[in-house]
This record gives sequence, structure tokens and C-alpha cells, in this order.
Amino acid sequence: MKLKGMTWDHPRGYDPVVAASEVFAAETGVEIAWDKRSLQAFADAPIAEMAETYDFIVLDHPHVGQIAEAGALLPLPLPTDPEASLGGSAESYVWNGSCWAYAIDAACQMACYRPDLAPPLPQQWEDFLAADAAKFRPLTPLLPVDAFDMLMTLVAGRGGDRMPASPERFVSGDNGVYALKILRALYNLGPDEQVDMNPIRVLEVLTTGDDFALSPCLFGYVNYARPGFRPHQVAYFDLPVSTGHSRPRGILGGAGIGVSAKTRHPEEATRFAAWVTSQEVQSGVYLANNGQPANRHTWLEQAKNPEVAGFFKGGFHTIDNAWTRPRDIWFLDFVDEVCAIMPDFFRKAIPEETFLARIDQLYQHHLCEA
Repeated sequence: MKLKGMTWDHPRGYDPVVAASEVFAAETGVEIAWDKRSLQAFADAPIAEMAETYDFIVLDHPHVGQIAEAGALLPLPLPTDPEASLGGSAESYVWNGSCWAYAIDAACQMACYRPDLAPPLPQQWEDFLAADAAKFRPLTPLLPVDAFDMLMTLVAGRGGDRMPASPERFVSGDNGVYALKILRALYNLGPDEQVDMNPIRVLEVLTTGDDFALSPCLFGYVNYARPGFRPHQVAYFDLPVSTGHSRPRGILGGAGIGVSAKTRHPEEATRFAAWVTSQEVQSGVYLANNGQPANRHTWLEQAKNPEVAGFFKGGFHTIDNAWTRPRDIWFLDFVDEVCAIMPDFFRKAIPEETFLARIDQLYQHHLCEA
């Protein structure tokens, strides 16, 4: 029997599922061939179209509202081990009482730094508004989708994790203006190219040169904390917090593995999805092949492993408190339109209040269409 899967194009997304599939084939005789799509397509490509061709789709949880509406994937049995979920990883794939994927990869926005460069580490977001903020030597991924994710993280960290905030506003005015001021400060502390940089590109710059010493907010990748993956390693630490708050609320990322509603082999496909997300596999072949596991038990184990503790221990508190983005049907199209105007906020110096009003206009438009 041969099945097909679609994942995303990075060693973290591709290598572990290929290696795990080889073990699964040896044990069961079920072969799985994997294709990969770009990181941007991972966020944007319609799941329903891929479900026509593939038995498995590795996906991002904000898609689950659309998936449920379209019936593109099979509802799966609910996970049986509640202690295996990192923060809201498992429940982020549950919508209207059905589970549309199992958490296979866990990530959230974290902060990271170069230990060998020993920069001071920011404790509060307001540190980047200070006159001496250049001492941090920060580089921030401000590609539009990452900048908007960071806006939501900054708002959530101030207690505004109810998004939308109201039928009229996506976030409250005070929180929105605060978040945009921090974003603009980080833009001004780094090169203009930050507006074109995603987390992978920032991590590549941090680990291959010495111009920058840390990144205050990006989706964490364990690979860059491993010895030998790049010329230099990073270590992760908790996100800064806002004055008067103590809980880091980075946006939950990662990936889930879903089973196509069109598969001809639903039992075997569901069996693999459950197997590859089990603690045994996540702590074994998955982790050993550039994987970033979603199993909480694995994270706790690996926090004691000196080779990767810089990731699993350094980022554990942040990911266990991570915030889950909206998954409503209207949300992804709304994000696309905000991202289309996000570069202008930085490059045209649009005032914070003016830009926040534009976000609210887009939000109201998409909410009315839903």
C-alpha cells in the first residue's frame, strides 16, 4: 500500500516525516511518499485542493475553521493523553467539537540570542523604547505576516488575548497603538530589510554572522540551537513582557497532520497520524531527524539534553503559555489584507492611530462578509 503526504519545505518539516515513514513502512508495509511546499504556501495554500491529491496534509491551525466548513479532512478521534499537549497545541486543531489534525510539530514566538556574543537580554518590551536600546543589537522578522503576528502577541501580552476585541475593533485602541509603537521601534533599530525577513532568514543571519546579537520575537526553530547546524548557535529565552504584566503570550505556531477526506485508506492513514505524534516516535526517530516535536513529554525530556536544552528548556515557559490565533472562517482573508498594507506602516511612517483604523476597517469588512 502506498500513501502520499504534503508537508512544508524546511528540514524541520520534511526530514522527520520522511524518516518516520521509513520506520512505519518497515513495521507495517504501508509506504508514504512526501512532497513539500514553501513556507508561504504552508500558510496560504487551500487545504481542500491538496486533499484531492494527498492522503496527509501537514497544516497550520488557523485553517481549521475553513477545513471544517469545506469537509476537506476527516475528523479524527480526540487525543487520549491530555498531558501530551504543549499549551494549546492539541486543542488548536479542535473546532466545533471535532479534531481535524494531530499536533505533530510545536512552536511559538520566542526570543533568541547568541550566547557567544553575550548581549544584554531585554526583559520588557519598553526596553526597546529606551535611548540605549541599540545595545541589544536586535534583528526582527517583520515580513508582513510575522509583523502582524507580533502585533497580536504584544496585544495578548497586555491581557488583550480576546481577539476580536469587539464587533467594531480587532484589538482595543490602547493595546493596538502600544503594539505598533514597539514594532516601529524594532524596525528603526534594524535594517529596512527586516520588512522582507521571516524567522528562518533572521535565524540564518544570526547564526552565520556577527552583526546582530538577538531577535526579540520569532517562531523558534530547534535546528539553530543544535551544535554544528550552522557556524554559530542560538539559545532561546522567554519573550519580553509589558510593564505590569508577567506572562509571555507568544502566538502558538507549529503544525498538525490531517487526513484527507478523499483518502482511499482512512484506517491506515489515521493510524499513521496517531503513531507519528506519539511520545515514542516524537522522542525517537522524529526528533533525531531535525524534527521539532509537539509532544510535551518529549520537551520535558529534552530540556535535560545539553545539545538542545537551549531550545527546549529556554522556550518551554513561553510555549506552555502560548496564545492561539482566531480560527474563524473570515480570519485568513483578513490577515492577507492586513499583510498587504503592513509594509507601508514601516516604510511610509503611517501614524499608529491611522494604521490601526485601517486594520479595523478591514476587520469590519471581513466580519460582515462571513
